[in-house]
Amino acid sequence: MEKKKILAIKDFIESAEKSVKNAKKLLTEILREEWVSLDEITLDTSWLSDYKSEDNKIVEWVFTWEEMLGADGYRYPVPSNYSSKSKLVQWDKLKLTIDPTGKMLYKQIQPIERETKVWLLAKDNGKFQVVAEWMSYNVLTAAVTHFKWEIGDSISILLPAGKAATFAAIEAVIPKA
Repeated sequence: MEKKKILAIKDFIESAEKSVKNAKKLLTEILREEWVSLDEITLDTSWLSDYKSEDNKIVEWVFTWEEMLGADGYRYPVPSNYSSKSKLVQWDKLKLTIDPTGKMLYKQIQPIERETKVWLLAKDNGKFQVVAEWMSYNVLTAAVTHFKWEIGDSISILLPAGKAATFAAIEAVIPKA
């Protein structure tokens, strides 16, 4: 009886390995089409930490776009109103404090060096983006709708300086002449 379970587990593992291999191959193809390498978007969290302070759990994390990747290996959602108000940029280092009741308090502790660009606001497949030349960056819908910006508006965006990104923080709309 145990032999059947062991063989079933072995089959599950082999199936999972094939699925991961195929997923990596598909991801590589997509990234190649977008002119981005997997190395450029892989986030290293070894420099982050998680610890306890009194009864609170503290997790350092890096902002990825709509979520954060924590030192504990988990992905946490980030409220879009916090992201847009704080103008979070991919790779920013933040701290999450989780109290015993589950309440979460976010705090930016180390912003990454930024660069500012001005591009046009667009919408593709239901997602807002800024577009110029051969690149496009996703932007938070909450930031666009809150300020009632429109497709075609010139938008000032923040990007991580010298790093590949898929997301841009909106700084401001450039008034039309």
